[in-house]
Amino acid sequence: MITSPAEYARLMRDVVALIAAEDTEPLVPELVTLGEMIGGIWGSPEGSRAVEALRTTSVPFRTALLRALLDRCDAPDTAPAARRALVVLLGNIANMTPATGGSPETRAALIALYSRQDSVYDTRQLVHLAERELADGRDLPGEFVAVLRRTRMLVWQKSSELDDLLQRIPAPVVNPGEAWADRALADLAGLGPDWRRLLAHAATATASRPSATWERTGRALIDALGADTVRERLLSWLPLVGRPRTFPLLVAFEGSTLNDTFDAFNATALRGLAWLLSFLPAHPGTARALGALAETTLRKVPGHGPVNPKAANAAVTALARIDAEPALAELARLAARVTYKGTLKLLDKALEDRARALGLSREEIEELAVPTYGLTEVGRAEHRLGETTARLEVRGTKAVLTWTNSAGKPVRTVPATVRRDHPDELKELKAAVKDIEKMLAAQSERLDRQFLARRTWPYAAWRERCLDHPLVGTLARRLLWTVDGTPVGYADGALRALDGTPVTDGREVELWHPVGREPAEIAAWRDRLEEHGITQPFKQAHREVYVLTDAERATGTYSNRFAAHILRQHQFHALAAVRGWRNKLRLYVDDEAPPATRELPEWGLRAEFWIQGEGSSETYDTDFTGSGSYLRLSTDQVRFYPIDAPENSAHVCGGPYRMWPRDGTAPADPLPLTGIPPLVLSEVLRDVDLFVGVTSVGNDPAWQDGGPAGRYREYWTSYGFGELSQSAETRRALLERLVPRLATADRCTVDGRFLQVRGDRHTYRIHLGSGNVLRTPNDQYVCIVPKADPAAPRAGHLPFEGDRMLAVILSKALLLANDTKITDPAILSQL
Repeated sequence: MITSPAEYARLMRDVVALIAAEDTEPLVPELVTLGEMIGGIWGSPEGSRAVEALRTTSVPFRTALLRALLDRCDAPDTAPAARRALVVLLGNIANMTPATGGSPETRAALIALYSRQDSVYDTRQLVHLAERELADGRDLPGEFVAVLRRTRMLVWQKSSELDDLLQRIPAPVVNPGEAWADRALADLAGLGPDWRRLLAHAATATASRPSATWERTGRALIDALGADTVRERLLSWLPLVGRPRTFPLLVAFEGSTLNDTFDAFNATALRGLAWLLSFLPAHPGTARALGALAETTLRKVPGHGPVNPKAANAAVTALARIDAEPALAELARLAARVTYKGTLKLLDKALEDRARALGLSREEIEELAVPTYGLTEVGRAEHRLGETTARLEVRGTKAVLTWTNSAGKPVRTVPATVRRDHPDELKELKAAVKDIEKMLAAQSERLDRQFLARRTWPYAAWRERCLDHPLVGTLARRLLWTVDGTPVGYADGALRALDGTPVTDGREVELWHPVGREPAEIAAWRDRLEEHGITQPFKQAHREVYVLTDAERATGTYSNRFAAHILRQHQFHALAAVRGWRNKLRLYVDDEAPPATRELPEWGLRAEFWIQGEGSSETYDTDFTGSGSYLRLSTDQVRFYPIDAPENSAHVCGGPYRMWPRDGTAPADPLPLTGIPPLVLSEVLRDVDLFVGVTSVGNDPAWQDGGPAGRYREYWTSYGFGELSQSAETRRALLERLVPRLATADRCTVDGRFLQVRGDRHTYRIHLGSGNVLRTPNDQYVCIVPKADPAAPRAGHLPFEGDRMLAVILSKALLLANDTKITDPAILSQL
């Protein structure tokens, strides 16, 4: 790295001299160094000097330099910043190397460069390159045709020359460079022309749903090939969707999402493939593949959003067209997991249409749609495959497949006879394991939402759909319920009241909630769950209860309990969506935005969490993403309004929230907190506590220096070691019960806000809210970044799933209690 003006001047002299000498090999590393130093800004005085010097060189030299710089871009030891700088420089060299009149070598170098672009602004350069290659009798590489297609889809102005070229040239049916497309193209090479016509038809799926004409053509093509053959082939392609690009594109700026999103041309073909699957006879594998496609294409890409919502919508449209239980099950599962508004709207409509057709409610159709996946009793099934028995069991959040041989003895791996004689049954069993785990997560989230949904069940229907359902029963039997007002839980093979009395009948069932319950009852249920070793799928018996504080009674209509926190915006945005809140990302270019809101139609209420972007133009580089969205938010009040009240909004970077009545509606005052039903108040504040607890920069160990320019040092310290929130208080109460059972119990003590751990080197204090660690003798901060390690030591039975911070605290306690065995150099250096 250059460290002095003299070295910098030497670098510039060397670069200019090497360019003048047209000496490619030593020039490349010097250009790498220069590019890093100027931050890829080749329009700077130093960068311009190099670019202008290149302009006077010969075309053969620039051709050789293009090749050499492309190779350097692909070198694994090239730093990302240097690679981005080289990409910009490559664009400059290409612009001064016109395709017209160039040698075949020059054209080949330009084609190699342009093939690595998502699109190219200068369409004439692309057309000239293509025309000269075709005139010389050379075929255009598939990757170059791909950039022609993408350019055609993205350029602002239509190019008749480009249109004409694309109509004339031979082209792959889909663009190479993505794993699924590469597999499809490889398969087509050995298949007949009907397969090419089928995939080409899929690539014309530009509408939001298949037209009658499109469907007729698609069905005719399927009939020519055979439905089973088409299904088998398409289901071998779709699992490859979303894998890393096989032909990475060059990116010129940090934060680019080009290699994380889909080829625009191929995304259209994916929509068509999804529709074609809906024309086939119903099959579990089809529904499974479409559900996976929807999830994959809705995966969030930072700075971009969902990968490709149009492909996800096509998958949902296809599922909605399939009249079979597996497709309905996938719709119900996706409805519990998807947060993207457009796709969720399609899912809601599909489920509501199906419910209406069957004369059921939306809630009933979601419950009836949950398949058993071959389970013959709650949480288990046995399948006989020859002389081998496969046992499928649900254990918590996992589905486990175990094997016993003909003698009844367990075997660790799938027997060879099963692989040889029963490959299809084995494939279905393995698929069932994955499906069960996905559905368990979705059903757990659905049940957790029933508190605010005010869901009740007739007793007989509840037993069938929940308690005794082979899959849902594995969750329902770990939860607490009320039958005609009597709290019950499942234990020792029966539904029992707190005193152990079996409950075998009733009229109405609902989920038990700790709001309004006596402390003695809550403690008794916790003891009962612990006695039976039950881990609840989410916090219920240990659920936090938020009651009004004196400060909230004084403010009357708003809560400041969670004000003045600094949150990571994108993490908050994703978590809010999962919890059913509607939020808009704050962007620097926006004017106003509404607060984060959660509508509660069953209660006629709307909850609002007031937030604003944290940052300014003076700190743009550290407070915003490359696309201009705030990295962080600051928090303010929580309020409640009637659900039909006009929406509030405020400037994204601060200022008061104001209500803007429209269409003749009258402004509405916020509702008094004393009038909010206690369960609603508690659940809404619990959500907000979760947002703060998970997304606050205060629990990020890397922020010990206070973040950008140290601006948040005081906040980080006060949050990271300050008073406990309600969720942290719940964690403290639980740790008081758990610590005596730990293997390191003699070294651990709950002390106020901290779990104190006595190691051999030092004594440590782990904050129960943030998980941050201090060590003796002077409360020195110890930075330990938690890692998701399945092999990490466990702290034994936990009474509920989902509290990651509790797991982090326990893992740190086990680590620090044996601090002489720590081998991580980053931690050892702090001890």
